[in-house]
Amino acid sequence: MELVYAQSDANIRYRGEYVSTAVLPLLKLLSLTVFGIILANPKTKLVPKSTFRLLSKLVFALFLPCTIFIHLGESITAKNFILWWFIPVNVILSTAIGCVLGYLVAIICRPPPEFFRFTIIVTAFGNTGNLPLAIVGSVCHSNNNPFGPDCHRTGVAYVSFAQWVAALLVCTLVYHMMEPPLEYYEVVAEGGEIQEQVATNDLSRPLLVEAEWPGMEENETVHCKTPFIAKVFTSLSVSQTSIPEPDILEDEEQPPRSPKSIRCLAEPQMVRRIRIVAEQTPVRHILQPPMLATLLAFIVGMVPPVKSMVYGDDVPLAFITDSLDMMASPLVPAVMLVLGGMLAEGRGPNESRLGARTTIGIIVTRLLILPLIGIGVVYLADKFNFLVHGDQMYKFVLLLQYTMPSAILFGSVASLRGYAVTEASSILFWQYILAVVSLTVYILIYFKLLLYYV
Repeated sequence: MELVYAQSDANIRYRGEYVSTAVLPLLKLLSLTVFGIILANPKTKLVPKSTFRLLSKLVFALFLPCTIFIHLGESITAKNFILWWFIPVNVILSTAIGCVLGYLVAIICRPPPEFFRFTIIVTAFGNTGNLPLAIVGSVCHSNNNPFGPDCHRTGVAYVSFAQWVAALLVCTLVYHMMEPPLEYYEVVAEGGEIQEQVATNDLSRPLLVEAEWPGMEENETVHCKTPFIAKVFTSLSVSQTSIPEPDILEDEEQPPRSPKSIRCLAEPQMVRRIRIVAEQTPVRHILQPPMLATLLAFIVGMVPPVKSMVYGDDVPLAFITDSLDMMASPLVPAVMLVLGGMLAEGRGPNESRLGARTTIGIIVTRLLILPLIGIGVVYLADKFNFLVHGDQMYKFVLLLQYTMPSAILFGSVASLRGYAVTEASSILFWQYILAVVSLTVYILIYFKLLLYYV
């Protein structure tokens, strides 16, 4: 009987430790977010909006690149680069599944027609950067974390390894899906439209616009706020960017070619339209500080002679990595303070034209349904030996990619494209408020699956 009581007491203590291990990291992040909400609250105005804007720029240009370079560069090798292949694939897979779910939400909830594509992409694309890094940093903050002594280094490396594919998706899929719908623009002249007006004054824009990618609006091109793809594929403005026909390019001194040869050399109309759209896709803007840090970490980490000079305690360039490590330390509190500042000026559902039914559909799908599908995907990937065997942090990061609310970056893209700015602000506000509950529940489930049933 005493043995039974002892086992029962041990189980209770274990469950208590297990619950605290899963919940305490989120409570820490919540506390930091509450500090940000209090400091940025419009009624108190303890810290001006300009300070939070500056802090977001420091995160983007300094704290995040330093974190990526220190932890990804130390962990990455040529072997690991191949071994971790499922991390970027999982980002693409989660986005594809999210697109399918978002399409179903749009069909079932029937948002206003001009927000059909917005509903799909805001359901599909989650936060793959700052928030997962904050969660990993908080989980690994204590010495008795469940993932071992290398918890923080490996966790940050795994999250950072997904950054390049996430940035590529933002500059291609998200950018084009957030294009203003052509049918809701009044064409007033060749190449001119009546556009949604977005304030250009930095201090007048909500913090949401620059919370995750400061300065994105500086990358605005002539076609950013126009329905460019729709016009190209409906032949409304192809003439503006059309290329000379092959017979015009012929040298007058050369004998004319036959009609058959001209037809062979001519670029197909569909190919030409795809090329025009590709030329206007801002892929060049991917090379921002976090991506440059990722590329530099790849180069240094996968070249052993260079890596042996940069990473380590007694290496020649240890003073540089130590300095960068100190710069990386404020990342988690800074990210959560900026998030708190964003939520402090969040916009409620009354300011959004998306509709309560669609808003609820997006939130339920993104925060509750997609993580369940993610558990199945990671389980099947593990069964097929696609994952790193025995590495629970690897699986935890993969599961987090399905659990995150929509990327804060939607605020920047919406402002850049002049489309659904208010709707993006409203849906992100409610997602991040309710994600406190959903993240707590799912991290408890993940810890149970990864650590209890190992």
